[in-house]
Order: sequence, then C-alpha cells, then structure tokens
Amino acid sequence: MPGPLHGKKIIEIAGIGPGPFAAMLLADLGAEVVRVERAGAVRGPAPDQPHGDILLRGRRNVAIDLKHPDGAAALLELVAGADALIEGFRPGVMERLGVGPDVCLERNPKLVFGRMTGWGQTGSYAQAAGHDINYIALAGALAHFGRKDGPPTPPLNMVGDFGGGGMFLALGVVAAMLEATSSGQGQVVDTAMVDGSAVLMTMFWSFKAMGMFDENHRGTNLLDTGAHFYDVYECSDGAYISLGSIEPQFYAELRRLTGLADDEQFAKQMDQSEWGPLKERLTALFLTKTRDEWCELMEHTDVCFAPVLTMSEAAEHPHNVERGTFVEHGGVTQPAPAPRFSRTEATVDGLPAWPGQHTRDVFAEWGVDGTAIDSMLESGAIKHAE
Repeated sequence: MPGPLHGKKIIEIAGIGPGPFAAMLLADLGAEVVRVERAGAVRGPAPDQPHGDILLRGRRNVAIDLKHPDGAAALLELVAGADALIEGFRPGVMERLGVGPDVCLERNPKLVFGRMTGWGQTGSYAQAAGHDINYIALAGALAHFGRKDGPPTPPLNMVGDFGGGGMFLALGVVAAMLEATSSGQGQVVDTAMVDGSAVLMTMFWSFKAMGMFDENHRGTNLLDTGAHFYDVYECSDGAYISLGSIEPQFYAELRRLTGLADDEQFAKQMDQSEWGPLKERLTALFLTKTRDEWCELMEHTDVCFAPVLTMSEAAEHPHNVERGTFVEHGGVTQPAPAPRFSRTEATVDGLPAWPGQHTRDVFAEWGVDGTAIDSMLESGAIKHAE
C-alpha cells in the first residue's frame, strides 16, 4: 500500500537544509510534495540524469517567479488544492511576495502553512542571519558538546538544521493536517531551529534539575565523554569502537569480556573521581587489538558496543544490510525512509528533480486550466524546463 500520507498534497518553497529535509520526510511517507523553485533556476532543458542532491528525492519540481506581477497568483493556483505549504524564508518575506499565510489561508482555509526559520517568527534575533551552529549555541545545546578542557564541538549540522528544524517542521505539519481533518481549519506552524534544539535538550534539563549534570564542566558528565564506560576508543588499526555500558549488568559484561571482572578499581563504576584513571586504562587496553578483533569479541553481546563506522562502512555492515537501512536509488546509495510501517510502506518514490522539470504537468494535474498555464508560461510567471 502507499505510504501513510498518501493523498496529501504539499507545496515546498525551495530553500536549503531543514526545509528540503522536512519535504523529503513528508514525500518518503507518501505525500505528493511539489517543490517550487525560482524561475531563474531554470537553465535550459532538464538533464537526462537526476539531480545530485538526495534531499530532493521523491518530489516533482515547478518553477515560479514570485517577483513577477503574476507570480503570486500562479502559486495561489496550487495553494487552492494543497493540504500544506512549507517555506524557509526570513519572517516577512512571504508576506512581501504576496503569498503570506493570511493570503494563502484566505484562498484555502484548510491550508497548513509551515514556516521554518532559525530564530522564529518573533524575538529580537528574528531578522538576523544565522546557521545551525548559531541556533544550537543560543539554544543551550552547543556548549555541552565536546571534551574536557576542549572547546565546544559542533555535531555537524544535525542538531539544529535536521533534528531541531526539519523534523520538528515535518511533525508540526503532520499534526496540523491531522487537526484540520476534524476542525476544517488550517493554521500557521512556526518552527524555529532554536526552539527545536532546546526541546532536544529536555533530558539534560531534567538531569540538571536533579543535580546529575554539571553544565559548567563540559566532558565530565555521564553522556558527554566524561565517563569511561560511555565513550569512543581508538584501536590498534586506527579505527574506533563505541561503548555505552551504563547499566550495572552491561558494565559487568564489559568487565568480563575485557578481563577486568576482578579488578577492584573497575568496580567503582559511578565514582567520578575514578573516571579519569579508568579511562586511561581502557584507552591503553583498546589499543591492544584491531577494531575487527574487538567486534569479534563484543558484537552481539550486552556490552552496549558498536564499531564506529564511516558512511560507506555503515552501508555495508551486515545489520544494516539485513534491515535495508540504506538503499540504492538512481545509482546513489542513500538512507532508506524511516520509520517502518507494517501496512502503509514508506518508500523513495521518484528521483531528485531539476528546477522546473515538471511545471506544466503539475499545474495541469492540480486543476489549472491549460489556457491559463500557457498564459503564465508566456508571461514568465512560471517556467518549464524544456
């Protein structure tokens, strides 16, 4: 069967990072997502090969010149038949283009208008430029990534752009579309990466309140590489393994398999004064074998162990192969849709498209009269890659 969002029609105003990621998630789950590019992005016929950006997978592409006198009207033709629209401009830009939430909701009262920004639609930072590193910094997250005596270390752009941004936008849009089925009313979803990143830190706010997390000493706590039993270790071949032996029974298994079951110093698992010396001993120990040798000893046990893999290695690991965690689509290896559904399967449906590749077809299929399409193409309000 089609994915769980089959039948939902969503407009994605082209952007970068979290917006395309949210659109990809919604498309993977079965929604018909159409990406709206700038008309200026169309540079001749669409090439025969798919676009190289995997984040664009699963949706068709139209080109609209929103600065053209008739550009807003062209977009509103699609809005009339959509369940949701997502955009990632700074606050006020969509309004200045004539396609802000008030205008769109007037055209389609059931529309969910999803907004993705770094700082949010309001607040003193709202109009400032920024990137993931800035949003997670202000959210109180970045300060806690890194090792003792070292600077904060940005965790790629996964926390702000994708975890705190794109996923929260997709969740908000799905929730608002669900609510609209009963109320008959759309609404605006204000998604800010600073907000989502703060929410991702909820457990650590709990730990802080319970006296279990020292926010002023990075790299000294249970989950931030402070503990010897929750860290990564280098092996003799220069590769790494990961440990997460927190619970007593898992820690006991770590001690057994490393030959440290009778070592009295290692019995002091939760004595933080011992964490430094114990980490030094484990560092030396793990350097005595290769990663594969440690895998042979510890994989499939209750140590809470896994090798630290690169992307290419992860795609080839037997567990991920058995699960189908990665797929090859259009000749490109990439993560498969998640999560898994028992009845309405999420799939990669469609290759990444080029700007304007489907303009004429989408407008026709979404109910716009052919004469009107020709008129918009002739005026330059919309553009088709042909």
